[in-house]
Amino acid sequence: MSRRTALITGASSGIGEAFADVFAAEGFNLAITARREDRLQGVAERLRRQHATSVEVLPADLAEHGAVASLCGEIARRGLNVDALVNCAGFGVPGTFVSSAWERQAALLQVTVVAAAELTHQLLPGMIARGWGRIINVASLAALVPAPAGHTLYAACKALVVKFSESLSDEVRPSGVYVTVLCPGFTWSEFHDVTGTRALVRQLPSWLWLDAATVAREGFDAVMAGTPMHVPGRMNRAIVTLSRLLPQRVLVGIGRRTARRYRRS
Repeated sequence: MSRRTALITGASSGIGEAFADVFAAEGFNLAITARREDRLQGVAERLRRQHATSVEVLPADLAEHGAVASLCGEIARRGLNVDALVNCAGFGVPGTFVSSAWERQAALLQVTVVAAAELTHQLLPGMIARGWGRIINVASLAALVPAPAGHTLYAACKALVVKFSESLSDEVRPSGVYVTVLCPGFTWSEFHDVTGTRALVRQLPSWLWLDAATVAREGFDAVMAGTPMHVPGRMNRAIVTLSRLLPQRVLVGIGRRTARRYRRS
């Protein structure tokens, strides 16, 4: 494969950083973006050293209106053609819907839905014109099962990402562009540290968890194979299957009991 370029959002840690590792190992040049420039620079230095690849550092806060336009402008200024896009930036807002400020909820929508869709809209035409492209939208297992209380808007955002990705996959596949929505479950990363829920989720059984490297590798393999949706991990796939077979009232009851144990009010 010639040196194509992958743009990865949320690449300063967790699944985003793991995706950067996988794409670099597979021969891609990288453009990585996140809020924390110091962390991005550290990731970039490591990737250059380990994979002998080119890494462009593009710090941006995708919660800010206009951030995507500025990011795309900088990509154009540097003369980069983005062949693969990984929309991985995101965060959670723990607690009940009204227990946090609307500004926080609005930022969640902006990062996980609006920015991901806008970036895709901006970069997709170039992929179509070149006849090759790969897009991974990172959603969540929460999008595929009944949503319990807590992280109320989070599951809804991820469900929208799933439907958006499924439809887009059908639209652009004839153009040589593959779109995969990735729906990981519990993954070892900074996600729960940022939301302040690490102590709670640590009580969950170990067999529910995957490491970020496994999630990213499965996501990469899925998009290269043209798989529209992928749920990493056998246990997570079993949960999805059960959610389709069990009566809705049973699933809702399980969700309510689980939420009471692991939700912050």
